[in-house]
Amino acid sequence: MANIVSILSTILYSVLIPVFALGVLILIHEIGHYCAARAAGIGVKEFALGMGPKLFSITKNKIVYSLRAVPIGGFVSVVGEDEEANGENSLNSKPIWKRFIFMVAGSFMNLFLGFILMAVIVSGARGFYSTEILRFESGSMSETTGLRVGDQILKINNKKINIYNDLVYGIVRHGVEPVDVTVRRNGETVKIPNVKFHIETENSIRYGVIDFRTGVEENTFLVSIKQTFYQSLSTIDMVWSTFFDLITGKYGMNEVSGPVGVTQEIGRSAREGRTSFLFLLTIITMNLGIVNLLPLPALDGGRIVFLLIELVRRKPIKPEYEGYVHLAGMVLLLLFMVVITYKDIMNIFVR
Repeated sequence: MANIVSILSTILYSVLIPVFALGVLILIHEIGHYCAARAAGIGVKEFALGMGPKLFSITKNKIVYSLRAVPIGGFVSVVGEDEEANGENSLNSKPIWKRFIFMVAGSFMNLFLGFILMAVIVSGARGFYSTEILRFESGSMSETTGLRVGDQILKINNKKINIYNDLVYGIVRHGVEPVDVTVRRNGETVKIPNVKFHIETENSIRYGVIDFRTGVEENTFLVSIKQTFYQSLSTIDMVWSTFFDLITGKYGMNEVSGPVGVTQEIGRSAREGRTSFLFLLTIITMNLGIVNLLPLPALDGGRIVFLLIELVRRKPIKPEYEGYVHLAGMVLLLLFMVVITYKDIMNIFVR
């Protein structure tokens, strides 16, 4: 009996919950495109959840609603997206601003969902760490290089610090080198140069370590609004910074996860509790929103690039040519996903 319960628990946390969660996040993204298309009078041909061959489909009002075999991704196919179509309901017949709204609507929905999830997380907290130093750890390097008890951290280098998340991430990311810290001390703004922090290394990645404790502020209604807004912005900034670090070589392929790795993390966070689970979903949905806006072929950001080219040229590039570019991008994206998935699977066996 215990073995059966263990197997069912493994299936629930390793497969059912992660696949359902990812499906919901993708569905939210595609609903954004779908609603924007309908509002703009763009003809929708198919609304699909998943990729690959169709498992199930129904047609209603000339729109095909389908579930596909591979539970990764999804799409909304509209008239005139990758082919010549001159009807009044075709995408390429609409003004650029309407097409732009259609392109960004999916990412907007993911980011909006991220704000909602963050609000739920924040509402359940009793209080939040502040950005004012309460005491230093034993052997603190930041104390010996200029910081003082009572300092409220305002900036690390030129990056504004709004909440504790910004403070920790700023030290983790930039604290591997001496940093300039701007503080409010005795009512005055003071810039302290070359503040140092302890450095640790994990998987060949060096990062700074915060070496002091801060005060705590009670969770009131206004504080909750502030924390929701700034924690959401902090999460978006973290995603952008991670992409930048990946492109510049700070992080290697070992730090990149595909669907298998993400599924594992979702299952693990679900076991840890609601807050951990919701926070990971917040990061993933914001990640989806931002990734889709990157100026790469086959992504929404790549299509926006073609809109900008059309705006400059004052005439569009032929849809079939744009389609070839996006097809090539899709092939490369799928190859990348295969490589990352293989890496994730191998990591499972190595563990």
